[in-house]
Amino acid sequence: MTPHGDAHPRESAPATGATAGDLLDKVPVEADRGARRSGPDREPILEVRGLVKHFPLTQGILFKRQIGAVKAVDGVDFDLGHGETLGIVGESGCGKSTVARMLVHLEEPTRGTIRYKGEDVTKLSGRALRAVRRNIQMVFQDPYTSLNPRMTVGDIIGEPYEIHPEAAPKGSRRRRVRELLDVVGLNPEYLNRYPHQFSGGQRQRIGIARGLALRPEIIVADEPVSALDVSVQAQVINLMERLQDEFDLSYVFIAHDLSIVRHISERVAVMYLGRIVETGTDTEIYEHPTHPYTQALLSAVPVPDPGMREARARILLSGDVPSPAHPPSGCRFRTRCWKARERCALEVPALAVPAEFRDVRGPAAHDSACHFAEERQIVPRDAESTGDAADTGGTGGTGGTGGTGGTGGAEEGGTEEGGAEGETGGRIP
Repeated sequence: MTPHGDAHPRESAPATGATAGDLLDKVPVEADRGARRSGPDREPILEVRGLVKHFPLTQGILFKRQIGAVKAVDGVDFDLGHGETLGIVGESGCGKSTVARMLVHLEEPTRGTIRYKGEDVTKLSGRALRAVRRNIQMVFQDPYTSLNPRMTVGDIIGEPYEIHPEAAPKGSRRRRVRELLDVVGLNPEYLNRYPHQFSGGQRQRIGIARGLALRPEIIVADEPVSALDVSVQAQVINLMERLQDEFDLSYVFIAHDLSIVRHISERVAVMYLGRIVETGTDTEIYEHPTHPYTQALLSAVPVPDPGMREARARILLSGDVPSPAHPPSGCRFRTRCWKARERCALEVPALAVPAEFRDVRGPAAHDSACHFAEERQIVPRDAESTGDAADTGGTGGTGGTGGTGGTGGAEEGGTEEGGAEGETGGRIP
């Protein structure tokens, strides 16, 4: 027997038949995310420099020898400000999840530094590393496999207290678990049930509650809604936004859905084949992209408004994504780029403000790793006035054979669970 119909009093179901973009459009992007911003120059809580992860390719059975390496992440730099959400987007296989796993020390970097409040966590071990990991927690992509099926919900959420007993005295742990369930919009009476008794969206809420147990400062969310129905995606995103305000969290939000990333993120980094190719504010990336790959991604996002659909630029990429074991020389996007020149094969473009925009104050003056960067509006401004271009309906995918893809349009989104859009008053002491 499942508790799907046993809704918590604070839960309310959204209208069915809507897309994630439609449901997120209820709150304007600039209004809901802008209220959290404290300016572009706020002090970073996390600094990543030159992050590299190469997985060795070996040959032989008894006497293995390395014959190459998969360059999953190959020189990634970014900062995360206090209370900020940084969205990382890119197609499958570009290295997003590997970056996430290195941030929480589930993977050891081959090279590079990850500084948390100025301290390089890649050099820590033992007790010092455990103290840092308490403040950087992760929400995993698949709510079906990230929870132990043999453990009750209470044991799953309370497990961090076994590893970090100083976070909660023994006599208070059960009470804290109940409070965490209440905070994420689930009935506290569910704590003795097992993961198989919950829907996908409810399981993801349990995963979020587990991530909050130690009161971290940073949550790394690795595609936290990609396995959920679109209606449930909106509920989980709204929950994460509310929790960010309530607990003063910083998010690294990894996804391939461009509309959701724009809704929740203040800044966005676009990855391709192990490297960040463009980074800027949500407005800079979505309305003033300068890198050809970003422009191609945006042109593939489904647009529900017919006027915008006719007016927007369509960019079709040729060829397949190169193998990360044998990436192209120079610019990694050059084998599929319509602007490629000889220089692109000889020089690796730096992730910096392009020379032509350095003396210009405007949204095009943001970091872009392209020798021939050029601002291009995918949807003309006059067409944007015919509809809301802030969050497009449908889920815009990034990736697939031949370049960019999108799973779009309106999906029938029956709700798996009660919503969590209403405010909850639960707070962990």
